[in-house]
Amino acid sequence: MALSRRAVAFGLISISSTLVLTSCKSSTPPPAELPTVPVAVVGPATLQNNLVLSAEFEAFQDVDVMAKIAGYVKEIRVDIGSHVKQGEILAILEVPEIADDVAKANAGVAAAEANVVTAQAAIQRAEAGANIAHLSYQRINDVSTKNKGLVPQQDVDVAQSRDMEAVAQLASARSALKAAQQSKLAADSEYARTQAMMQYATIRAPFTGVVTKRYANTGSMIQAGISSQTQSMPVVRLAQNDLLRLTLPVPVTDVAEVKDGQLVDINISNPPRTIHGKIARYADSVLMATRTMDTQIDVPNKDGSLVPGMYAEVHLHLADRPNALSVPVDAIDGLGTSVEQAYVVRSGVVHVVQVATGLQTPSRIEVLSGLQVGDAVVVGRHSGLSDGEKVEAKQASYENESNRS
Repeated sequence: MALSRRAVAFGLISISSTLVLTSCKSSTPPPAELPTVPVAVVGPATLQNNLVLSAEFEAFQDVDVMAKIAGYVKEIRVDIGSHVKQGEILAILEVPEIADDVAKANAGVAAAEANVVTAQAAIQRAEAGANIAHLSYQRINDVSTKNKGLVPQQDVDVAQSRDMEAVAQLASARSALKAAQQSKLAADSEYARTQAMMQYATIRAPFTGVVTKRYANTGSMIQAGISSQTQSMPVVRLAQNDLLRLTLPVPVTDVAEVKDGQLVDINISNPPRTIHGKIARYADSVLMATRTMDTQIDVPNKDGSLVPGMYAEVHLHLADRPNALSVPVDAIDGLGTSVEQAYVVRSGVVHVVQVATGLQTPSRIEVLSGLQVGDAVVVGRHSGLSDGEKVEAKQASYENESNRS
């Protein structure tokens, strides 16, 4: 009897153990893991839009110095590499016909001066004749008036006509003087013209610079530098090197940001150095062939260390936003479209918000609206994420660079 009870008790214990094991196996499985997303924190940063362009130094002025008149080179005083000042003599031409024209014009001036003197003397004679004729007429007319019949009327009329004739001769003499004076002015003008032409025989530097090419030698025949004469040969080529210019082809996408006086950094490789400059002028017109706008920078070169033709790398600072609210570029979905979005993680839940962006740099972009300082935004790929989804946020590795300018 005791053995039977013991067997029953053992059986009950076995059944209980089996029930406990069965109950453990049928419990609820553990919850699935949440997706992990990289996030960056919205914060202020100094953003700069720098455009890097390559350019070639050019002489500020570079011209072929032509002769105004034709002639033979009598003397040339410069050669390649000669540094000259403005107004310095470059060459002297021999032009015999101009010398003859000067002598002829000088003689014309002397003749005109003599004609003026002659006309002035004629006026004096005419004035004297007019005075005596007028006095004679007044006297005979007074006698005729006081003593009727004493002087024949014919004599009075003759005296009156002589008086009028003398007045006319005086007027003619004065007119001749004016004509002589005008001839003198014309002669002076012709003499000045020939003198100017003679001065053109001396060719001078139009500005301070260096001779980069010499075309003529002593005895060369130089034609007058008229634009319609393509066969005209220059005397020398002169370049202004104390001030150089850089012409930058700014793309049409950045044209609106270009302003006079904007700062630029000019990197020169040989010898390595950086020069700071400013935008001096820009075309304010886009070239249709290249879709670029010519923008120029003036670079002082007093020491002559820069040579036209050298290349430079120009960093153009188009925009500067200090303490701008910004995020990494890859935090914005639909960048550049009409619908720009950011995925913000708040309390482990994704929220899709509309944003407006501003200045963009290679790594960061300015946020104008939609986000606040401290918001955690998803960076990288946004595919598979939806509004209201629970996620686990993990700070992106480049977050430490968010405040880099």
